[in-house]
Amino acid sequence: MIMNMEVFQIKNNINKIILAMGPESDGNFCILKKSQLYYFSGYDDLLDEDNYVNYKNELLEFIKNNNLVPDVILIDLHPLFKTSLLGCDLAKKYNAKLIKVQHHHAHIGSAVLDKIISDDNYKIKNFGAITSDGTGYGLDCNVWGGEVFKYEVGSMKYERIGSLEDQILIGSDLAIKEPARMMLSILLKLNKSRELVNSMVVDYYCEKELNILIKQYKQKFNCQTTTSTGRVLDAVSVLLGFCDNKRDYKHQPIDFLEKNSGEPYKLEPKIEFDKIQDRDIISTSYLFEYLIDNLDKDKQRLAATAQLYLAQGFFQVMQKQGLSDIYFAGGMANNKIMSEYFQSLGVYLNKKIPCGDKGISLGQIGSYILTNPGD
Repeated sequence: MIMNMEVFQIKNNINKIILAMGPESDGNFCILKKSQLYYFSGYDDLLDEDNYVNYKNELLEFIKNNNLVPDVILIDLHPLFKTSLLGCDLAKKYNAKLIKVQHHHAHIGSAVLDKIISDDNYKIKNFGAITSDGTGYGLDCNVWGGEVFKYEVGSMKYERIGSLEDQILIGSDLAIKEPARMMLSILLKLNKSRELVNSMVVDYYCEKELNILIKQYKQKFNCQTTTSTGRVLDAVSVLLGFCDNKRDYKHQPIDFLEKNSGEPYKLEPKIEFDKIQDRDIISTSYLFEYLIDNLDKDKQRLAATAQLYLAQGFFQVMQKQGLSDIYFAGGMANNKIMSEYFQSLGVYLNKKIPCGDKGISLGQIGSYILTNPGD
């Protein structure tokens, strides 16, 4: 029995059957056939084999029962996702065109598709988009998660015009499981004294472990570069003492940060244009300098300051483009402080399609529509 299905109606000029495989972290898939979007969700983390089997079986059952032959299959850019690998197999089986959709392009597609679904008269025009989340495999093979894009109708392409500052994930995915690694990474980038570093991580790592992590950071061994909003706010949550060095669920450090937020202090974002990277960079090192220098102040106010600082930085980069249509997408669209700030400025947030990875398959189709409008 097929479960977790919703059907959305859209106007479009695409006559092909499109299958979008969705993400790995929060399983969902979607099929576009003529004017109908069949959206399936609720499979949770597909790294859990039972969840993946359920996802795969329901996908194949729906295709079989409805005699569907996909013309195009959309997968995430990450080559090792279970959804990507399954999509490759299905593309061979059905002789379908396989297209890789970058994670944050899919978040943008989700927001634009939401507006198309919500407004029958909406016509796509040049727009800007802010995407903010934890992890997305970037076009440069680094981990993205705090990005500013603009989209031009004429070129049908996204241009990455801004991002958060690059930081280092010590131990790559381990820095997601242990947020104190991200805090340590930023402290090391700031070249803080060993005495200060020791005092801030003493509750999480013994001297021997700390020495190994510092050596790993310096040698860049098993480290990844990231612009992730989620990882920065994880580190803030640890720094301010709202969470420890483990998580019981995916968004726990940020949830604790948000729940313990008060009235923010005023802190103007530091933004500089990087000629080599050809984009505006919002400094997260500057944010941490401020937080460390003011740890004696109200930590609830500091928590709110950090979240608002990032939102204001994103918007200031976007403002330079002079675009009237702006979207905010990704998992951080569920963050109250950031989303309310953007909404107060007229930025569009999803109304019908779930924010974050739960809406990625719909977003993959939205991104396809943006880049192949007359297909």
